[in-house]
Amino acid sequence: MTTEIEPFQAISIMRLAQALQAEGRSILHMEFGQPSTGAPREAIALAHRILDTDGLGYWESPALKARLARHYQESYGVEVDPEQFVLTCGASPALVLALASNFMPGDRIALARPGYVAYRNTLRALNMIPVEIPCGAEVRYQLTAASVAELDPPPVGLIIASPANPTGTIIAAEELAAIAKVCRDRNIRIISDEIYHGLSYVDPARSMLEFEPEAFVVSSFSKYFSMVGWRLGWLLAPKARLSRARAFVGNMFLTAPSLSQHAGLAALDCREELEGHVQVYARNRQLLLDALPDLGLSAIAPPDGAFYIYANIAHLTDDSLAFCKSLLRETGVATAPGVDFDPVAGHHFFRMSFAVSTSQVEEAIARMRPVLTDPARRIANA
Repeated sequence: MTTEIEPFQAISIMRLAQALQAEGRSILHMEFGQPSTGAPREAIALAHRILDTDGLGYWESPALKARLARHYQESYGVEVDPEQFVLTCGASPALVLALASNFMPGDRIALARPGYVAYRNTLRALNMIPVEIPCGAEVRYQLTAASVAELDPPPVGLIIASPANPTGTIIAAEELAAIAKVCRDRNIRIISDEIYHGLSYVDPARSMLEFEPEAFVVSSFSKYFSMVGWRLGWLLAPKARLSRARAFVGNMFLTAPSLSQHAGLAALDCREELEGHVQVYARNRQLLLDALPDLGLSAIAPPDGAFYIYANIAHLTDDSLAFCKSLLRETGVATAPGVDFDPVAGHHFFRMSFAVSTSQVEEAIARMRPVLTDPARRIANA
């Protein structure tokens, strides 16, 4: 049995941006959620040393798992066994692993809409049924315990993300606790995507493990640790289901890259450098929040964390993909269409990543201003 899944439309924006760049155009890449910075300096230095001394075979680093366990104790006050960490080639395989090892084809898995495009498409690829919960501005584009409690029949699983992609919204601790209780009462298994933890501009994000020890946690070194291309992530699995997760990972993915594991261990202790990145993102966020209303973009999701602005462009277009392509051709600013994240209402939204330099954010604002504010040049129903 095969299932058709939708393309990730931001990739088509990236390809157009690369084609324009090849023609000599100046492009500002704000279409993908990836830091423009590289891995921490100490992580790179260690990787150079390892390349000269290690054969880099299949391996799962005991030291990295122990350090991650300490990270959860220090950050969330949660005690976990280092062996509960299953190291993966990024968060995407960790999500596949969590779903494939816990659910069956035909199972109904709930998730927020808008939400990360790969949740919906990965579920469909695994022949599971995504149950999308519409989450509008009135609930800050986030899941609530009430919305989960209203699902009838209850789903088998729930994917939750805080901070969320594409909105950057964070679920408050009391709401996470309420969601955990609803899921326990209704026998719903939780997968918590915590890939954007560490990137917060209000209160720190809380781990679902603080409220539900049996939750599965997906995370990686790609965002806060600025190690996208190193492809290193983890699934933190409850002990009762750990052996099944390990059986799946061994057959489907083998091990995470050995070099990345060495570098990741070093990165966990590079906090001063990494917090410097967060300070840059915070400045970029504020620049956009100050400038976008003057550009006619005042209906914006509150970006509590991550590094995204998710803005309503209904006054400009009813086709966000065409809008993003036209904006790119007109200004050289690459953004992501809302239809990636919300197939129902996303045609009225677009997403900008501010994980770039502050000068690039300033340049993007300057380039977009005449296009979005001058009626003679405005992109409307592009």
